[in-house]
Amino acid sequence: MSGTEAQGPRLRPTLDGIPTYKPGKPASADSYKLSSNENPYEPLPGVLEAALAAAGSFNRYPDMATTELTAELAARFGVPAEHVATGTGSVSVAQSLVLSTAGPGDEVIFAWRSFEAYPIITQVAGATPVPVPLTAGEAHDLETMLAAITDRTRLIFVCNPNNPTGVAIHRGELERFLDAVPSDILVVLDEAYREFIRDAAVPDGIGIYRDRPNVCVLRTFSKAYGLAGLRVGFAIAHEPVATALRKTAIPFGVSQLAQDAAVASLRAEDALLVRVEALVEERTRVAAALAEQGWALADSQANFVWLRLGDRTMDFAEACARAGVIVRPFPGEGVRVTIGEVAANDIFLATAEAFRKEL
Repeated sequence: MSGTEAQGPRLRPTLDGIPTYKPGKPASADSYKLSSNENPYEPLPGVLEAALAAAGSFNRYPDMATTELTAELAARFGVPAEHVATGTGSVSVAQSLVLSTAGPGDEVIFAWRSFEAYPIITQVAGATPVPVPLTAGEAHDLETMLAAITDRTRLIFVCNPNNPTGVAIHRGELERFLDAVPSDILVVLDEAYREFIRDAAVPDGIGIYRDRPNVCVLRTFSKAYGLAGLRVGFAIAHEPVATALRKTAIPFGVSQLAQDAAVASLRAEDALLVRVEALVEERTRVAAALAEQGWALADSQANFVWLRLGDRTMDFAEACARAGVIVRPFPGEGVRVTIGEVAANDIFLATAEAFRKEL
């Protein structure tokens, strides 16, 4: 070493300022997990069998082009196959979108609080995150987001409905926003919770993307479809954007198990709709009970509810853990609680009622 001290490799100094993604805490043997917006149901009919069949080919690479899944998605949504790009969960596709559009000196706008990965994947790309605070009603402040656009803006994330607050944007306000965004800025409509929406005024992003070349729609199989552990998501976008996503994706990223399970899930849509409707009914029950207890709730169109608790956030999360349910706290802000099994929801409601009396 020529008398000099051994040094480790030089890492990018920007990594020091990048937060680590914090997943929901796992449940213990005697508690329920309501911290990760997972589907509490077992795989849809035919899905486990498809995955097990694919497991027999572990020694082979998966289909890098995700040919069958892409064709299935294109047919399901009535779009050209060239407009579909897949990845290891929608967060991986979101990262590819940032890598395809932004780098050092560029800016990415998103509401805050929103999906925790947005600032992380922006900084990983070397770009600058521009968070815009939510309104008092826990919704996207679209006017302020428009005002935040500069000549350095390259991408805008719009999470609809928003994670973790569950509030969704209606068609009129979304279309006015999109009309005002410069056409050379990519707008990503992150619709991870699309299947749970029951407000008819909330538009389907795929209908919006069709005549807007600068709009991309993100979807996932992790939530309603119950494939969180297999990691598969997708984007629908016009061909230049979809092509860029394929260029920046990790080769062979989506396993054959995930591909085959996703195809089987799409073909089991009737069963899916029954399960989603059951979760929506539970969401309605939980929200009504919380309102009766005196909680001020935003209208969630996702598979979770949001309680704004401020400096009592961690106290509430700890009370839930003691009672037997794990929720997702955002210190100093609030807790997001996934709609899970009826028994888990009942424990959460009982805890919320007791805690409310202490406020």
